[in-house]
Amino acid sequence: MKGPILVGIAGGTGSGKTTVARRILGAFNEEVTCLDMDSYYQDLSHLDAEERRKVNFDHPDAFDTDLFIEHLDRLGRGETINKPLYSFEESVRTGEVVKVAPAPIILVEGILVLAVGSVRQLLDAKIFVDADDDVRFIRRLKRDVAERKRSLESVIHQYTKTVRPMHYSFVEPSKRYADVIIPRGGENDIAISMVVSDIKARLFRINGH
Repeated sequence: MKGPILVGIAGGTGSGKTTVARRILGAFNEEVTCLDMDSYYQDLSHLDAEERRKVNFDHPDAFDTDLFIEHLDRLGRGETINKPLYSFEESVRTGEVVKVAPAPIILVEGILVLAVGSVRQLLDAKIFVDADDDVRFIRRLKRDVAERKRSLESVIHQYTKTVRPMHYSFVEPSKRYADVIIPRGGENDIAISMVVSDIKARLFRINGH
């Protein structure tokens, strides 16, 4: 029996990746599980707070890609994995885990999902969620201030120093690997419907109906 369908959802910060993933999730209910790359940032507990602030979190090296791929492989084999729980306020792993069970469809979501070759080659379908730069920046600003308790100045500094240049170095170029590009993110009903229809057709073929 063929393993699960792995659907990669990439795009810049604030592009609407999570919204797209949620809408796909809602179309399939229990047939879908989601693995977010953000949970796999390197644990920086060996650095003091000042050193952690200097880390470029938008570079591929900021992620524990080996563990991410190991967990994708295990889900593909039908095993439940213990996803690490990451604190974005402290830039460390909390030591707690979240159990993620396998499912016929696995959504793989993150800014660099299509940029990292070893991740990209595991995917059956590749989606890039696109949005204007100003829209993405405003969404990021609101999120980091409200949810991650960061100051306005620190968000702007990080965006100009690392987020924006890394977007154009790694994220934007990965668009060329996408099978589908979704402009306007979660607001694009037609594109999301097309993606859902394609996944349903793949499931239909796998199940032999």
